[in-house]
Amino acid sequence: MADVVEIETTKNYNIAVERIDPITSRYPYCIVWTPIPVLSWLLPFIGHIGICTSVGVIRDFAGPYFVSEDNMAFGRPTKYWMLDISKVYASGSNAWDTAVHDASEEYKHRMHNLCCDNCHSHVAMALNLMRYDNSTSWNMINVCLLALIHGKHVSCAGFLKTWLPFLILFSAILAVALTLNLR
Repeated sequence: MADVVEIETTKNYNIAVERIDPITSRYPYCIVWTPIPVLSWLLPFIGHIGICTSVGVIRDFAGPYFVSEDNMAFGRPTKYWMLDISKVYASGSNAWDTAVHDASEEYKHRMHNLCCDNCHSHVAMALNLMRYDNSTSWNMINVCLLALIHGKHVSCAGFLKTWLPFLILFSAILAVALTLNLR
């Protein structure tokens, strides 16, 4: 796969080229995802998520009272979902960056809760603040599902990091089950 992907987007009637660069971990206007060791080995659709600024700086709710900047809690992204800047209600990169900043500032004052208020909730709040796709109904469930459906792997290595542990574990369990049933 290419190391640098050029994606053309429109911003206020001007054409701009945004660069997604997995080498430097720059994903402008993207939601990024990375697997969580052990948990993602069992359920590969469960992982850690963050949202990027207009220049690609990753912000993720990494733990209680802490929003990380450009240092995701579980490593570099393996998947990304590029969002359409024209679907931001106030339009433009300033509205996008303000929403990401405001959500991050709010989550710096929150306790992390694995099931109810987590990294997915942080991303959902940013999307709600920018009224992405003219909606204020973003939540951790639809963010998770849409990132799973629309996300693209950053590289072949990203694909392997996401799926290989699960496939090895599944194969081992299947081999043991078949061995026990064939006796």
